[in-house]
Amino acid sequence: VFIGLLPLATAIFGVLRGGERPRPVFWIFSAAGSLLVAGFALIQGGGSSPLGDAYMLASIVVCGLGYAEGARLSRRLGNWQVISWALVLSLPLMLPLSFYFTPDSWSGVGVPALLSLAYVSLFSMLIGFVFWYRGLAQGGIAAVGQLQLLQPFFGLLLASVILHEKVGWALVAVNIAVILCVAAARRFAK
Repeated sequence: VFIGLLPLATAIFGVLRGGERPRPVFWIFSAAGSLLVAGFALIQGGGSSPLGDAYMLASIVVCGLGYAEGARLSRRLGNWQVISWALVLSLPLMLPLSFYFTPDSWSGVGVPALLSLAYVSLFSMLIGFVFWYRGLAQGGIAAVGQLQLLQPFFGLLLASVILHEKVGWALVAVNIAVILCVAAARRFAK
C-alpha cells in the first residue's frame, strides 16, 4: 500500500514544491496505477490497525515531500550533496536515537545482520539516493516518481526466480495494468 500511494504523493509534491504541471490525463493514470498496486496489496495482505494506518499515511506524506524536495535541491546543489547534507542534518536526532535503541547485548546480532545493515546503509540509501535524486531532478519529479509503482512487482518477480515462489495470473494481470499506467502517466507528465 505504501509503495502504491507514494508515487501519487511524490507527484503532488512535485506540483506543490517543484513547480511541475502534469496534464490532467497524468493524474488519471497515476491514480489508477496507485489504486492497482494498493488494492492488490490490500487484497493479498491481512488486517491493519488504525494507528498503523495513520503512521503509514504520515510516512507517505513525509516521503513524498522528501523526494520532491531532494529533487528540487539536486537541481541547484547536486544529487550527492543533497543526500550528504540530509545525513549531516539528521545526525543530531539520529545519533541519540541509535544509542537509545542499541541492543543490550550484541550476542544475538550476527555477521549476516551487520553486513545486511551495512549494505542497506551504503547502497540502498546513500548511493541509491544519489541516483534517485538525479533521476527525479532530470526526468521530472511527477514522471520519474511513477516508476516506484513497479517496485513491488519486481520484488515479487525476484522472489519467484530466486525463492521459487508461485506467481499467479492475478499478479501478472495487475502487473501489466500497472506497467501500462506508468507508461501512460509518464507520457502525459509534461
